[in-house]
Amino acid sequence: MQQEKMAAPCRRMASRSVLQFLSSFSRTAVGNTVTRPFSSTSVRRAVLQTKDVTDRASSPWTLMAAVCLQRLPVITADCSPIEERFKQLLHQMEQERSLLSDHELRLLEDAEKMSRKQADDYDSDEEDGHRDQDIVLAQDLEDSWEQKLKSFQPALRVNADVDKELTSPERCLANSLLLLAEQEVGGQKLWLLPQTQWQQGETLRQTAERALASLPAAGFKATFLSNAPCGVYKYKLPKALQTENSVGIKVFFFKAILSDSGRSAAPNPSLLWLKKSELQRYLKPAYMMKVERFILEL
Repeated sequence: MQQEKMAAPCRRMASRSVLQFLSSFSRTAVGNTVTRPFSSTSVRRAVLQTKDVTDRASSPWTLMAAVCLQRLPVITADCSPIEERFKQLLHQMEQERSLLSDHELRLLEDAEKMSRKQADDYDSDEEDGHRDQDIVLAQDLEDSWEQKLKSFQPALRVNADVDKELTSPERCLANSLLLLAEQEVGGQKLWLLPQTQWQQGETLRQTAERALASLPAAGFKATFLSNAPCGVYKYKLPKALQTENSVGIKVFFFKAILSDSGRSAAPNPSLLWLKKSELQRYLKPAYMMKVERFILEL
């Protein structure tokens, strides 16, 4: 009889939901110990996170993350004809409205002195303070500046030899470049954005960072723009390769900007730096259709 009385509360406790049990347990204090109250929101969040990890692990789709690494333009692009005309118009307006600089005022002052000397209307006492030192005219300064300008050699905006080297991140300095890596997929070598398979316990962005760090002899330093992917590409495996646990692959893309290309090393033939207009020669049409949506040609 006493055993039945003791078992009744246990049956009532077991019939309660998990949330009610945790809520009642949080209100229990043992001695002077204060327990942190459980809220239904935190419990649901923990359940959803556990469910998400379980779903990823049991999903028939293989998850992968790829990095869309862009090298931004280093120099300004050449102006179009209408941009060139507009630039000249702005330059003309600036010259017409601007005030004279100190050097231009000095040129006018020197010209006035020379004209007064030629007209015998020049007082040599004006130069008493400069008799002990050489007088440098503004025109002399211009001549010295011209000599320095002639010795200055600016770097070439276009280097045909480097522009042809697709493995160099220093090519096509006026354009944005995108990094492609040669990877093996299903026994076939393809040109793709650098990618690798997701591992349990890491976020997809961490997977994308690992994909970039695992490139052979790359040493690239990049700034990732977001924790969320900018695109996704999904495809099914051939039926001969499909299993119950592997139906296809989902690739999530993350954008990043090249901040340092590392030490200049020997060209790596498995890495290409391409303009947006050159991608279609290396990427599959279906893959290209997904990638070009989030590539901005700055």
